[in-house]
Amino acid sequence: MDITAALVKELRDLTSAGMMDCKKALEATGGDVQAAIEEMRKSGQIKAAKKAGRVAAEGVIVIAVAGDNKSAVILEVNSETDFVSRGDDFTQFAHQVAERILATGTIDLDLIAELTITEDSSTTIEQQRQTLVAKLGENIHVRRAKVVSSATGQIGAYVHGQRIGVIVELEGGNSDIAKDIAMHIVASNPEVIRAEEVSQDRINTEKEIFTATALESGKPADIVEKMVDGRIKKFVNEISLVGQEFVKDPSVKVADYLKANNAQVVQFVRFEVGEGIEKKVDNFAEEVMAQVRGE
Repeated sequence: MDITAALVKELRDLTSAGMMDCKKALEATGGDVQAAIEEMRKSGQIKAAKKAGRVAAEGVIVIAVAGDNKSAVILEVNSETDFVSRGDDFTQFAHQVAERILATGTIDLDLIAELTITEDSSTTIEQQRQTLVAKLGENIHVRRAKVVSSATGQIGAYVHGQRIGVIVELEGGNSDIAKDIAMHIVASNPEVIRAEEVSQDRINTEKEIFTATALESGKPADIVEKMVDGRIKKFVNEISLVGQEFVKDPSVKVADYLKANNAQVVQFVRFEVGEGIEKKVDNFAEEVMAQVRGE
Protein backbone atom coordinates (compact mmCIF):
# COMPACT_ATOMS: atom_id res chain seq x y z
CA MET A 1 0.00 0.00 0.00
CA ASP A 2 1.21 3.50 -0.84
CA ILE A 3 1.88 5.46 2.36
CA THR A 4 0.48 8.91 1.61
CA ALA A 5 1.28 12.16 3.41
CA ALA A 6 -2.35 12.32 4.54
CA LEU A 7 -2.06 8.89 6.16
CA VAL A 8 1.13 9.88 7.93
CA LYS A 9 -0.52 13.09 9.16
CA GLU A 10 -3.50 11.12 10.46
CA LEU A 11 -1.26 8.85 12.52
CA ARG A 12 0.79 11.80 13.75
CA ASP A 13 -2.36 13.61 14.91
CA LEU A 14 -3.42 10.52 16.82
CA THR A 15 -0.05 9.80 18.46
CA SER A 16 1.98 13.07 18.54
CA ALA A 17 4.93 11.02 17.28
CA GLY A 18 7.41 12.28 14.68
CA MET A 19 6.67 12.18 10.96
CA MET A 20 9.40 9.65 10.19
CA ASP A 21 8.33 7.40 13.08
CA CYS A 22 4.76 7.48 11.82
CA LYS A 23 5.82 6.67 8.25
CA LYS A 24 7.96 3.74 9.37
CA ALA A 25 5.14 2.36 11.52
CA LEU A 26 2.69 2.58 8.63
CA GLU A 27 5.13 0.93 6.25
CA ALA A 28 5.60 -1.92 8.73
CA THR A 29 1.84 -2.45 9.06
CA GLY A 30 0.87 -2.00 5.42
CA GLY A 31 -0.88 1.30 6.06
CA ASP A 32 -3.09 0.01 8.87
CA VAL A 33 -3.37 2.99 11.24
CA GLN A 34 -4.72 1.06 14.23
CA ALA A 35 -2.07 -1.64 13.88
CA ALA A 36 0.59 1.09 13.61
CA ILE A 37 -0.67 2.65 16.85
CA GLU A 38 -0.42 -0.71 18.62
CA GLU A 39 3.14 -1.23 17.37
CA MET A 40 4.13 2.26 18.47
CA ARG A 41 2.63 1.67 21.90
CA LYS A 42 4.62 -1.55 22.25
CA SER A 43 7.87 0.15 21.29
CA GLY A 44 7.27 3.11 23.62
CA GLN A 45 7.17 5.66 20.79
CA ILE A 46 3.80 7.09 21.77
CA LYS A 47 4.81 7.43 25.42
CA ALA A 48 8.02 9.15 24.35
CA ALA A 49 6.14 11.53 22.07
CA LYS A 50 3.75 12.55 24.85
CA LYS A 51 6.68 13.42 27.11
CA ALA A 52 8.60 15.28 24.41
CA GLY A 53 7.10 18.65 25.33
CA ARG A 54 8.11 18.47 28.98
CA VAL A 55 11.08 20.57 30.04
CA ALA A 56 14.27 18.55 30.50
CA ALA A 57 16.84 20.84 32.12
CA GLU A 58 18.74 18.31 34.22
CA GLY A 59 21.14 15.71 32.85
CA VAL A 60 24.83 15.03 32.35
CA ILE A 61 27.84 16.30 30.46
CA VAL A 62 30.06 13.51 29.17
CA ILE A 63 33.33 13.62 27.26
CA ALA A 64 34.87 10.90 25.11
CA VAL A 65 38.53 11.19 24.09
CA ALA A 66 40.16 9.28 21.21
CA GLY A 67 42.93 6.84 22.01
CA ASP A 68 45.53 9.01 20.26
CA ASN A 69 44.39 12.03 22.29
CA LYS A 70 43.95 14.02 19.07
CA SER A 71 40.17 14.42 19.17
CA ALA A 72 37.40 14.50 21.74
CA VAL A 73 33.64 14.98 21.91
CA ILE A 74 31.67 16.82 24.57
CA LEU A 75 27.98 15.98 24.86
CA GLU A 76 24.95 17.08 26.86
CA VAL A 77 22.06 14.67 27.41
CA ASN A 78 19.06 15.95 29.37
CA SER A 79 16.41 14.51 31.66
CA GLU A 80 13.68 16.13 33.73
CA THR A 81 15.21 15.35 37.14
CA ASP A 82 18.70 14.82 38.51
CA PHE A 83 17.44 11.60 40.10
CA VAL A 84 17.07 10.04 36.65
CA SER A 85 20.31 11.55 35.34
CA ARG A 86 22.28 9.86 38.13
CA GLY A 87 20.97 6.41 37.21
CA ASP A 88 23.14 3.81 35.51
CA ASP A 89 20.79 3.40 32.51
CA PHE A 90 20.86 7.12 31.75
CA THR A 91 24.63 7.59 32.17
CA GLN A 92 25.39 4.48 30.13
CA PHE A 93 23.21 5.82 27.31
CA ALA A 94 25.00 9.19 27.41
CA HIS A 95 28.44 7.59 27.26
CA GLN A 96 27.38 5.29 24.41
CA VAL A 97 26.13 8.26 22.42
CA ALA A 98 29.38 10.15 23.02
CA GLU A 99 31.46 7.19 21.83
CA ARG A 100 29.39 6.88 18.65
CA ILE A 101 29.76 10.59 17.93
CA LEU A 102 33.52 10.30 18.46
CA ALA A 103 33.68 7.32 16.10
CA THR A 104 31.67 9.00 13.33
CA GLY A 105 32.35 12.71 13.78
CA THR A 106 28.61 13.38 13.53
CA ILE A 107 27.24 16.31 15.56
CA ASP A 108 23.99 16.91 13.67
CA LEU A 109 21.25 15.83 16.10
CA ASP A 110 19.05 14.26 13.42
CA LEU A 111 21.97 12.19 12.12
CA ILE A 112 23.00 11.24 15.65
CA ALA A 113 19.51 9.87 16.26
CA GLU A 114 19.91 7.49 13.32
CA LEU A 115 23.29 6.11 14.45
CA THR A 116 23.26 2.69 16.07
CA ILE A 117 23.76 2.78 19.82
CA THR A 118 26.92 0.64 19.45
CA GLU A 119 28.88 -0.28 16.35
CA ASP A 120 27.59 -3.87 16.31
CA SER A 121 23.99 -3.10 17.30
CA SER A 122 20.89 -2.77 15.11
CA THR A 123 19.19 -0.49 17.64
CA THR A 124 19.44 3.21 16.83
CA ILE A 125 20.16 5.92 19.36
CA GLU A 126 16.63 7.25 18.87
CA GLN A 127 15.12 3.82 19.54
CA GLN A 128 17.23 3.47 22.67
CA ARG A 129 16.19 6.94 23.80
CA GLN A 130 12.51 6.03 23.40
CA THR A 131 13.06 2.83 25.35
CA LEU A 132 14.61 4.85 28.18
CA VAL A 133 11.72 7.32 28.17
CA ALA A 134 9.26 4.46 28.54
CA LYS A 135 11.34 2.80 31.25
CA LEU A 136 12.28 5.87 33.31
CA GLY A 137 9.11 7.89 32.81
CA GLU A 138 10.78 11.16 31.87
CA ASN A 139 11.50 13.19 28.77
CA ILE A 140 15.09 12.45 27.71
CA HIS A 141 16.90 14.02 24.81
CA VAL A 142 20.32 14.53 23.30
CA ARG A 143 20.70 18.30 23.38
CA ARG A 144 24.06 19.20 21.83
CA ALA A 145 27.49 17.90 20.94
CA LYS A 146 30.80 19.34 19.83
CA VAL A 147 33.91 17.63 18.45
CA VAL A 148 37.36 19.17 18.91
CA SER A 149 40.30 17.83 16.90
CA SER A 150 43.97 18.76 16.76
CA ALA A 151 46.52 17.49 14.26
CA THR A 152 49.58 18.88 16.02
CA GLY A 153 48.52 20.14 19.45
CA GLN A 154 47.22 18.81 22.75
CA ILE A 155 43.64 18.00 23.71
CA GLY A 156 42.70 18.45 27.36
CA ALA A 157 39.39 17.49 28.95
CA TYR A 158 37.79 17.73 32.36
CA VAL A 159 34.30 17.04 33.71
CA HIS A 160 33.21 18.27 37.13
CA GLY A 161 30.49 16.20 38.79
CA GLN A 162 28.91 15.31 35.42
CA ARG A 163 27.43 18.84 35.28
CA ILE A 164 30.18 20.98 33.75
CA GLY A 165 32.66 19.83 31.12
CA VAL A 166 35.43 21.42 29.05
CA ILE A 167 37.52 20.41 26.08
CA VAL A 168 40.53 22.59 25.30
CA GLU A 169 43.03 22.51 22.44
CA LEU A 170 46.56 23.71 23.09
CA GLU A 171 49.41 24.41 20.75
CA GLY A 172 52.52 23.29 22.61
CA GLY A 173 52.59 22.26 26.26
CA ASN A 174 51.60 18.71 27.18
CA SER A 175 48.58 16.70 28.28
CA ASP A 176 48.95 17.74 31.94
CA ILE A 177 49.00 21.44 31.01
CA ALA A 178 45.96 20.93 28.78
CA LYS A 179 44.04 19.28 31.63
CA ASP A 180 45.02 22.07 34.04
CA ILE A 181 43.64 24.66 31.63
CA ALA A 182 40.45 22.63 31.17
CA MET A 183 39.99 22.52 34.95
CA HIS A 184 40.55 26.26 35.16
CA ILE A 185 37.90 26.91 32.48
CA VAL A 186 35.41 24.71 34.34
CA ALA A 187 35.96 26.78 37.50
CA SER A 188 36.29 30.29 36.06
CA ASN A 189 33.99 30.19 33.01
CA PRO A 190 35.81 32.61 30.68
CA GLU A 191 33.85 33.87 27.70
CA VAL A 192 36.78 34.33 25.30
CA ILE A 193 40.45 33.42 25.13
CA ARG A 194 41.96 36.91 24.76
CA ALA A 195 40.82 40.43 25.64
CA GLU A 196 40.75 41.54 22.00
CA GLU A 197 38.07 38.92 21.32
CA VAL A 198 35.53 40.67 23.58
CA SER A 199 33.00 42.35 21.29
CA GLN A 200 32.73 46.13 21.21
CA ASP A 201 28.99 45.83 21.84
CA ARG A 202 29.67 43.95 25.08
CA ILE A 203 32.21 46.57 26.15
CA ASN A 204 29.84 49.44 25.31
CA THR A 205 27.05 47.87 27.35
CA GLU A 206 29.27 47.45 30.40
CA LYS A 207 30.67 50.95 29.93
CA GLU A 208 27.16 52.43 30.07
CA ILE A 209 26.44 50.56 33.30
CA PHE A 210 29.75 51.52 34.91
CA THR A 211 29.36 55.15 33.84
CA ALA A 212 25.84 55.46 35.25
CA THR A 213 27.00 53.98 38.54
CA ALA A 214 30.07 56.21 38.76
CA LEU A 215 28.11 59.39 37.98
CA GLU A 216 25.84 58.73 40.95
CA SER A 217 28.88 59.22 43.20
CA GLY A 218 28.96 62.91 42.24
CA LYS A 219 32.62 62.82 41.19
CA PRO A 220 33.91 65.12 38.38
CA ALA A 221 33.59 63.87 34.79
CA ASP A 222 37.35 63.38 34.31
CA ILE A 223 37.56 61.24 37.44
CA VAL A 224 34.51 59.26 36.35
CA GLU A 225 36.15 58.59 32.98
CA LYS A 226 39.29 57.21 34.66
CA MET A 227 37.18 55.09 37.00
CA VAL A 228 35.22 53.64 34.07
CA ASP A 229 38.37 52.93 32.04
CA GLY A 230 39.79 51.01 34.99
CA ARG A 231 36.58 49.05 35.50
CA ILE A 232 36.40 48.14 31.81
CA LYS A 233 39.99 46.90 31.80
CA LYS A 234 39.27 44.77 34.87
CA PHE A 235 36.03 43.46 33.35
CA VAL A 236 37.72 42.42 30.09
CA ASN A 237 40.42 40.54 32.02
CA GLU A 238 37.80 38.80 34.16
CA ILE A 239 36.00 37.30 31.16
CA SER A 240 39.16 36.57 29.12
CA LEU A 241 40.89 33.26 29.81
CA VAL A 242 44.48 34.52 29.61
CA GLY A 243 43.68 37.55 31.78
CA GLN A 244 42.25 35.53 34.66
CA GLU A 245 44.13 34.48 37.79
CA PHE A 246 45.08 30.81 37.44
CA VAL A 247 42.92 28.76 39.82
CA LYS A 248 45.74 26.46 40.88
CA ASP A 249 48.04 29.41 41.61
CA PRO A 250 46.25 32.79 41.90
CA SER A 251 49.60 34.58 42.12
CA VAL A 252 49.97 34.19 38.34
CA LYS A 253 47.70 34.86 35.38
CA VAL A 254 46.74 32.09 32.98
CA ALA A 255 48.80 33.89 30.33
CA ASP A 256 51.90 33.57 32.55
CA TYR A 257 51.25 29.89 33.21
CA LEU A 258 50.87 29.18 29.50
CA LYS A 259 54.01 31.13 28.61
CA ALA A 260 56.06 29.31 31.24
CA ASN A 261 55.00 26.02 29.67
CA ASN A 262 55.43 27.09 26.04
CA ALA A 263 51.73 26.68 25.31
CA GLN A 264 48.93 28.65 23.68
CA VAL A 265 45.18 28.04 23.78
CA VAL A 266 43.75 27.49 20.31
CA GLN A 267 40.11 26.91 21.32
CA PHE A 268 37.91 25.65 24.10
CA VAL A 269 34.36 24.37 24.50
CA ARG A 270 32.53 24.55 27.84
CA PHE A 271 29.14 22.90 28.42
CA GLU A 272 27.10 23.23 31.60
CA VAL A 273 23.96 21.19 32.18
CA GLY A 274 20.79 23.12 31.44
CA GLU A 275 22.40 26.46 30.58
CA GLY A 276 20.03 28.48 28.44
CA ILE A 277 17.02 26.28 29.19
CA GLU A 278 14.10 28.01 30.85
CA LYS A 279 13.19 25.80 33.78
CA LYS A 280 9.57 25.22 34.66
CA VAL A 281 8.50 25.28 38.31
CA ASP A 282 6.04 22.41 38.73
CA ASN A 283 3.31 21.98 41.29
CA PHE A 284 4.58 19.05 43.36
CA ALA A 285 1.14 17.53 43.96
CA GLU A 286 0.30 17.69 40.25
CA GLU A 287 3.67 16.17 39.41
CA VAL A 288 3.05 13.22 41.74
CA MET A 289 -0.43 12.66 40.29
CA ALA A 290 0.99 12.76 36.77
CA GLN A 291 3.46 10.03 37.77
CA VAL A 292 0.62 7.96 39.26
CA ARG A 293 -1.39 8.31 36.05
CA GLY A 294 1.69 7.33 34.02
CA GLU A 295 1.69 10.57 32.02
